Amino acid sequence: WTEKVVGKKGGSKYDLADDLEDVDFEDPGNADDEGWETEDEMEADMEQDDSELTFSKHTGLVFCVSLDPLTNSLAVTGGEDDRAFVWRVNDGEVLLECMGHKDSVTCAVFSHDSSLVATGDMSGLIKVWKVETKEEIWSFEVGDLEWMEWHPGAPVLLAGTNDGNVWMWKIPAGDCKTFQSAACQSTSGKILPDGKRAAVGYEDGTMRVWDLKQGNAVHVIKGQDGHQGALTCLACNKDGSLVLTGSVDGNAKLINTSTGKVVGVFSVDKGKGRGSKDEDDNNSVESVGFCNILPLVAVAYLDGTLAIYDLPTQALRHRCQHEAGIVHLQWEESSSVVSTCSLDGALRLWDARSGYMVSEYRGHAAEILDFTINREASLAVTASGDNQAKVFCLQRPDR
Repeated sequence: WTEKVVGKKGGSKYDLADDLEDVDFEDPGNADDEGWETEDEMEADMEQDDSELTFSKHTGLVFCVSLDPLTNSLAVTGGEDDRAFVWRVNDGEVLLECMGHKDSVTCAVFSHDSSLVATGDMSGLIKVWKVETKEEIWSFEVGDLEWMEWHPGAPVLLAGTNDGNVWMWKIPAGDCKTFQSAACQSTSGKILPDGKRAAVGYEDGTMRVWDLKQGNAVHVIKGQDGHQGALTCLACNKDGSLVLTGSVDGNAKLINTSTGKVVGVFSVDKGKGRGSKDEDDNNSVESVGFCNILPLVAVAYLDGTLAIYDLPTQALRHRCQHEAGIVHLQWEESSSVVSTCSLDGALRLWDARSGYMVSEYRGHAAEILDFTINREASLAVTASGDNQAKVFCLQRPDR
C-alpha cells in the first residue's frame, strides 16, 4: 500500500525538495514561512487535497479520533451527529457504528489491547463496545463529560466530569470508584505509565496526582504552585516521572510526580517585554508534549506559536509560528519531529532540532479539531469541522 502511495505522490509540486529549493536558511525571516506563497498558490491551496483517503460518514463536525494501539489499522471517530464509527484506515470501511448517544461524541478511544472501544458524549453517556463482536457490552451515565482514557495495561476506564469527579470502572464488570474534589470541573487527565497513579487537572488551576488503588490524592499542586487559570492539557514523559501542564494563564508547568514539586515554568512571553495592553489577554496553552528521544518539550499556544523548550535549561529553543491557533500537538514516537494541527485546517510537521517545518498537509475545508499519528509515523488521521476525517500519508526525505 505504501509503495503505491509513494509512487503516486512523488511528483507533487508540494514535494519538500521543491519547497526548499530556493529557501535561504541563513535568513531567519524564512523561519516563519510567511510570504512563501503567491496568491495563485493560495488559490490552489483551497483545492489542494494531500490526503490518501477521506472518511465522510459523519454528518456533523468530527471532534475526536484515535487509532487502535495494537495494529494502528483501525480508527475511531466521534462527532456532532451523536455517533462514533470504527473504520479501517486503509480503505475507510466501517466495522462498527456506535449508536445510541444523546449528544455530540467528544471522546472515543480503544483499550490497550484494541479489543474494546469506549465512546463518550457531552451529556455524560459512556458506552463500551467489543470490536470483534460489534456489540455494546457496558454503558454508564455521569455528569457532563470532559475527558476519558483507558488504563495502559488493563480493561479499566477513567473519566473526568464537569462536577469535579473522576470516575474509574472495571469493564465490563462495572466495579466503580470515584475520586472527588472541590466542585470545579476536571478538565484533563492522564493515567501515568506505572498504571497506579493519574494526573488530573482542574478548572481552578489545580493539579492532583491520585493514587488509583488507595483513592487518595498523593499530591495537590495549587495556589502559587498551581496555575492562575483553568488547566487545558497535560502530558507525562515516558517513565511518568514528570508531568507538563498547560493552562489558559499562558504558562506550562513541569511537575515532579514523586515529590509533587513544580520544577519548571515555561512561558513564551518571558523577557519579551510585552506591552501592558496585552497583559489581561493571556495566550492560552492548548497542547503540550515531551519528546521521547531528546530532552525537549513542545508547548502549543492559541496565538499559533509552537514553542520548543530545552528541558534541562528551560530555555526557549525555537518558536515555530502558525498563521492560526494550534489545536493539538503530537511528537513522533521515536524522532525529534513534532506535528501540529491548527484552526487553518493544515497538519504540519516540524523538526524540533532545527525549528524548521518539514512538511505541510492540506485538504480540510475547516479547522482540524483532533489528529493522531501511528507508531511508525507513516500515517496521520485527522478529524475536522468540515464533517470529515482524513488519512494522510506522511513522507519525509530521510525515510
